[in-house]
Amino acid sequence: MTYSVKPINKWLITLTVMIPAFMEIVDTSIANVALPHMQGNLNAGTDEVTWVLTSYLISNAVVLPMTGWLARVFGRKRFLITCIVLFTFASFLCGAAPNLTALICFRILQGAAGGALIPMSQAIMIETFPVQERGMAMSIFGIGAMFGPVVGPTLGDGSPIILTGAGSSI
Repeated sequence: MTYSVKPINKWLITLTVMIPAFMEIVDTSIANVALPHMQGNLNAGTDEVTWVLTSYLISNAVVLPMTGWLARVFGRKRFLITCIVLFTFASFLCGAAPNLTALICFRILQGAAGGALIPMSQAIMIETFPVQERGMAMSIFGIGAMFGPVVGPTLGDGSPIILTGAGSSI
């Protein structure tokens, strides 16, 4: 009995793992620019509203070192899909947050889900490409990752209510 192995489309996999990584990078930078808008919409002081950034970064940093272990426990594919779904759901909740406390809680969930997206994406890219093409693959991934900090502030300044929360208080 002969089994034929279907060839994988490594470029489709590249695009598939780059999109959530890009969104995580955008989300990290988008809130920085939107802080003054959130401060006004949520009637919060500067010290209070910076917790929107701090909560995301702390939860992101807590999950980051555990990513490899969590991927082994739950399986790489299942863990990545779970993180993408949780990140997307938390993003929706941030957009619907009625007050600063809710927004901070939702940003903690969003940061925890987003913390694993970049290392998981890179691990899948390395696994997908043969050794001689990994440098090229990581450079393409890097180019995609560079667009996040470029696009994030533009989106954060132009439409903070849609993308960063505090929309329901207007």
